[in-house]
Amino acid sequence: MKIGVPKEIKNHEYRVGMTPAAVAELTRPGHQVMVQSGAGEAIGFTDEDYRRAGATLEDDPQKLFRSADLIVKVKEPQAEERQWLRQGQTLFTYLHLAPDKAQTRDLIASGATCIAYETVTDDLGQLPLLAPMSEVAGRMAVQAGAHCLERAMGGRGVLLGGVPGVSPAKVTIIGAGMVGQNALAMAVGLGADVTVLDVSVNVLRELDHRYGNRIRTVFSGAEQLHQCVTEADLVIGAVLIPGASAPKLVTRDMLRQMPDGSVLVDVAIDQGGCAETSRPTTHDDPVFIEEGVVHYCVANMPGAVARTSTLALNNATLPFIRQLAEHGAVAAMGRNPHLLAGLNVHGGHLTYREVAEAHGLDYIDPRTLPGLGGSG
Repeated sequence: MKIGVPKEIKNHEYRVGMTPAAVAELTRPGHQVMVQSGAGEAIGFTDEDYRRAGATLEDDPQKLFRSADLIVKVKEPQAEERQWLRQGQTLFTYLHLAPDKAQTRDLIASGATCIAYETVTDDLGQLPLLAPMSEVAGRMAVQAGAHCLERAMGGRGVLLGGVPGVSPAKVTIIGAGMVGQNALAMAVGLGADVTVLDVSVNVLRELDHRYGNRIRTVFSGAEQLHQCVTEADLVIGAVLIPGASAPKLVTRDMLRQMPDGSVLVDVAIDQGGCAETSRPTTHDDPVFIEEGVVHYCVANMPGAVARTSTLALNNATLPFIRQLAEHGAVAAMGRNPHLLAGLNVHGGHLTYREVAEAHGLDYIDPRTLPGLGGSG
């Protein structure tokens, strides 16, 4: 199979879909891998590294898109890139379609098969391709929040861990999934006064067992959420409904009641954000202030630590890339229901219910399509 690995063009996105080591794993059994020149340069993967791994280098991204059977990326294709996709081609990347109707329509129109990293599942019902970036984003959320609390960033001028005789910052983490638990570990490690909210008593019980009286665990109801948010110096939004738009849990009224210079880091922004005031920002211009609260809403947070993120992501994606290359997308998804769970768009059809509901578009169950469970 011909596999294309383009250079990412989203603002300050330096991750790359495949490392040289991953390329070698695909070229060894005879697959052709084309890598755009300079795709990994920013994080220390040179063109020569890719050549030694067996890849061919391509300067023209349009030519790479047009000639590849399988496109492996990191971030959603940008508007220009979406025009190069075609029917019969497979796109394997993060998509986050629920808050992005323009991308959704373009992918449907392309006729391509589009499999989203963030909705691929595993035997435990978890999201193995989202997990490594959630780990990175959760840890980065605390770093970013601590920086935004500095006065020069518009923050209150509060040190996250405090000092002897001065109380630490109050941190509220909304959601105790992969992002929330990694944020929790960092915040506790830095000595913050941490409260975590979730709707699962079992998860809260596990965290209480792990951290004891170093944290507060709160079952997330409307009143509890309001109190924990309005009293916080730093709020980290870590909620997730797989493939769907994030619920708007943090209201404008809550933000008005937070102390001036407090900080919101909305990690859910790639799914639309969990605060009414959130809107996507970039690494170039990462923050804005609304209702007196510093908002950090960068939609590709792990891109700031692109080498670590790329290595972690490739560890998770490589087995699935192998399956797609060996069998082709339809056969691979027919063999592997977890890969099929990642299918968002196929042959002009929208195949992920939550995305269809978010945009008011028609949905078709992928299991009814030829080769994916339906008759052909």
